[in-house]
Amino acid sequence: MMEPKPDPMVARDLVGYGEFPPNPAWPGGAVVAVNFNLNVEGGGEASPYNGDPVSEGMLNDIGVPTVVGRRSPLVESVFEFGSRRGAWRVLDVFRDFSVAVSVLGVARALEQNPELARAFIARGHEVVSHGYRWIDYGEVAEGVERDHIRRAVEILEKLTGSRPVGWMTGRPGPNTRRLLVESGGFLYDRDSLADELPYWLQVDGKPHLVIPYSYEANDNRFNENSGFSTGDDFFHYMRDAFDVLYREGQKGSPKLLSIGLHDRLIGRPGRCAGLIRLLEHMRGFKDVWFCRGIDIAQHWHRNFPAKIPSR
Repeated sequence: MMEPKPDPMVARDLVGYGEFPPNPAWPGGAVVAVNFNLNVEGGGEASPYNGDPVSEGMLNDIGVPTVVGRRSPLVESVFEFGSRRGAWRVLDVFRDFSVAVSVLGVARALEQNPELARAFIARGHEVVSHGYRWIDYGEVAEGVERDHIRRAVEILEKLTGSRPVGWMTGRPGPNTRRLLVESGGFLYDRDSLADELPYWLQVDGKPHLVIPYSYEANDNRFNENSGFSTGDDFFHYMRDAFDVLYREGQKGSPKLLSIGLHDRLIGRPGRCAGLIRLLEHMRGFKDVWFCRGIDIAQHWHRNFPAKIPSR
């Protein structure tokens, strides 16, 4: 009897690159790569409006828990703020600093604001598929998740004019990575918090690139003051992360700093001030590569291609 293949979402690797990670040879000799990721999820969150049995209780910013059997108007308005106003504020900030970012766009969200989706592309940002819905796919049947992957790709391609080549579920299930590889067309996914450099996996005998994300260098810590209360808190923490990685890069070990943002969180005026200060700080250094996920993926595919194991 053949042994079952290890599931690519749950197989463990506690070693990684070890003591001496490879030098990623970032473009221009940069000593650190900085990748900002703007999550756009409003309209794709849990709500009876979307056919769900409960309202959203995660990252709704006001401490309102999940409500069973009815909509939660105030929670929905928080998500609406991100799409109506917060995203535009953050886009303008990145425009002012000439930084292109990865937009982690939930398809169900962006199809309700096509003008915003078009603006992301017009301003030079990358739209990464953040799934069809902003839900926990650990609780979704395999067949439903497969269909959601297909629908997300179709919707985002229609909205933006090109197929997304990056994927980030956020709350992946045990089947997610295998279904992505089965679907085909993806250069990478972001469903890992395991490293500070990209790495290759073998999924059903095919090489697949993972570019780690971060829930730690992330504005999600503004939620209910769970770490960040002010824009200054955000600035100081992210600045320290940048400075440490910059120092390591100068000593010959460049890394990737992935920063997660949400339109409904960092898009508030008092918090956005911290993002402005962070960009002012980072722009004071010359040897920094500001990049999108697709830029990292293309660089890694070109310079560090997957090594196919011999049989």
